[in-house]
Amino acid sequence: MIRGLLFDLDGVIVDTAKYHFVAWQRMAAELGIHFGHEENEQLKGISRVESLERILGWGGIALSPEEKQRWMDQKNAWYLDCIAQMGPDEILPGVSEFLAEARAQGLLIALGSASKNAVPILERIGLLDAFDAIVDGTVVSASKPNPEVFLEGARRLGLLAEECCVFEDAEAGVEAALAGNMYCIAVGNPDHLGAAHRVIQSFVDIPDPAETLLALETL
Repeated sequence: MIRGLLFDLDGVIVDTAKYHFVAWQRMAAELGIHFGHEENEQLKGISRVESLERILGWGGIALSPEEKQRWMDQKNAWYLDCIAQMGPDEILPGVSEFLAEARAQGLLIALGSASKNAVPILERIGLLDAFDAIVDGTVVSASKPNPEVFLEGARRLGLLAEECCVFEDAEAGVEAALAGNMYCIAVGNPDHLGAAHRVIQSFVDIPDPAETLLALETL
């Protein structure tokens, strides 16, 4: 029986990926490294540290730990500038309704995100109170596809892994959910997310959230 839902943040609840792209691209440009949408796709679902390491690897650049921290701080400052004006209008279509229906059905809800800015983002879009537990990059250190973030989310909800359904938009996140022995619904392109148990284009594609959630409870 599915008793809890775990949501990734970027690309599932809000589209902050576009702001990450702007900030990483600006950093890469200052380092003389090419960074386009193809490279950006490879950063979905992974931590800030690993994202920086990948970008430096593409550019063949070695930096000291102090320099790496300086660039990560600078990238985050640019990102925070981008998200400072976010509001409820940036919640992706159908998400608010689905969360409300999940709450009405008595399901527990947690966030499982690598982002270290999850709480301020949820505050800005007015969804902080929609979650019973928040597990983000300030809580766990292992990047997806390691299932740590979702397993910790299940633990904080007081549930077993197999009692949880994960909503993800990244391959690494789908892998993490499956590695954690959880049901996974992917949001996005089925060509990249086909390993999930089910793929939807958006929450608007779930015409009857109550029916969907009840179906999950019979798994």
